[in-house]
Amino acid sequence: MPTAALAFAAAVAATAPGKIDLALEGAIAKGFAGEVLVTDPVAVTYSRAVSATGRPHKRGELWRWASVTKQLTATLTMQAVSAGRLSLDDTVGARLRAFKGPSANRVTIRMLLRHTSGLPNPDDTAAATERDFPAFYRRTRSGAGGAADALGYCAGPAKGPPGEAFAYNNCDFIVLGAILERATGKPYALLARDALARPNGLATLRIATKATDQRALVKGVMEDGSPEPPFNLATFGAAGAAYGSSDDLARFDRALLNGTLLDKAATAASWAGEPKLGYVALGVWSFPAPLKGCEGPVKLVERRGEIGGVEVRNLLAPERKLALIVFADRAGIDFGEIWQGKGLTYDLASAAFCG
Repeated sequence: MPTAALAFAAAVAATAPGKIDLALEGAIAKGFAGEVLVTDPVAVTYSRAVSATGRPHKRGELWRWASVTKQLTATLTMQAVSAGRLSLDDTVGARLRAFKGPSANRVTIRMLLRHTSGLPNPDDTAAATERDFPAFYRRTRSGAGGAADALGYCAGPAKGPPGEAFAYNNCDFIVLGAILERATGKPYALLARDALARPNGLATLRIATKATDQRALVKGVMEDGSPEPPFNLATFGAAGAAYGSSDDLARFDRALLNGTLLDKAATAASWAGEPKLGYVALGVWSFPAPLKGCEGPVKLVERRGEIGGVEVRNLLAPERKLALIVFADRAGIDFGEIWQGKGLTYDLASAAFCG
């Protein structure tokens, strides 16, 4: 083997299936079911589909990617920045002239990516009952979650002044989706297909554009085991409407790790976590983490997602050229927090990245 290949192999932590299986045992005992994958820059190195009573799973199922969609949108945005179509300091008003929100000329693309825009939050719309989705996500009209919402609901009264504080909301990325459509001349779903899916072999990646798109997807259950309340995945738009297989998410991660989606400057900007904002970066969180079995902190890039009873964790260790993907079909799984040094995500990341 060439010296360079030996050095690379030594630098990449080997996946330890036994340790990953061990880390999963406690979660399985508490009702975890879904899929777990680890990939290096070349291929999946660990995969397991975990079933539970009444909830069988197998490789190749189609999952909601939920807010991992925001990671896709951030990647598309940084591609447009690299191509000179956008700047992170462009304002919404300059790039989306039909947007008439009160802070249109102060909210920047960077603020949208970091959730510091102060824009309205669709989660604040009324729910029929305490258990139901907010009204924004139950609409079934054509185009819900697209430019009409960016220019409509998301251009409503601001919740706070732009640039001052982190406040998570889906309008930030729905507006970004409309800006990308304007900058590229393509509908968001086609842009994701042409710029992300086709060049990287993501055969199953789709963006839901109508209510029927979610029929073939894995259904989740709520924490008490009851079915999910009804919602329309398309209403999440560029903030959460992506779906596909776990293998295709691994292909997306490999393209990020290999630098085929973004150049070095765009990657560095995307993964620069801001400590004052809780290490939020551009569409992801990026932070140093102490993991069991590794010497010193490991830089991690994390993207979480949750819609109804489906949860996803997409975790990259760029310096180790590895990624960990977890899909779960039940709300309320105790993933824990990596920075606390305990919990399912910490255990799986330690096993996947530190061997």
